[in-house]
Amino acid sequence: MTTCVVVKKNGEIAIAADSLVTFGDMRLAPPYEENEKIFRIGDSYIAMAGSAAHFPVLRKLFGNMDDDGKFDDRASVFETFSRAHEVLKEKFFLNTKEEDDDPYESSQITCMIASPGGIFGVYSYREVFCFERFWSIGSGRSFALGAMYAAYDKLTTAREIAELGVAAGIEFDKSSGGPIRVYSFNCEEVKAASRARRAAQEIESAR
Repeated sequence: MTTCVVVKKNGEIAIAADSLVTFGDMRLAPPYEENEKIFRIGDSYIAMAGSAAHFPVLRKLFGNMDDDGKFDDRASVFETFSRAHEVLKEKFFLNTKEEDDDPYESSQITCMIASPGGIFGVYSYREVFCFERFWSIGSGRSFALGAMYAAYDKLTTAREIAELGVAAGIEFDKSSGGPIRVYSFNCEEVKAASRARRAAQEIESAR
């Protein structure tokens, strides 16, 4: 279990998470293993809650997929996770069963995405939500959401709000623990850098 958050404010996007892994009643804190719940794919960051088995699988899977439109908007996020579901079943032996009356096969994934195109949440049946302010997943989400709601209009940066949200989860949720990992970026700066990279690649390929 965990506390993960995404925040968008004043052109800045931040994603943050705690660093504790639990196995039932057992805690695996960072001094015993480097527990990184956020990973980067291109210009985007993904934070996950749930089974630790997902982390190496999705890092490898998304790292091998093409970059065009991967997490640019709600539609591209849905397309990416729909493509991923097929591979998860065929190559990584995903168990898609949750309940007998499931409307669709489950991907067994709950995650959040921070990309230059926005902040998104993805749930088991590939439901994609596009958030305007902030959101949280994991066992500490209620504490994080309350803290971020109270502070959103008072604090200036998305990074400050994200850190506060995870800190609240760590303070009150028994399955969350420090230190806090946080990544933030200015959306327009990242988009400009991405356009410059594509232009340079096009010039190089035309030579």
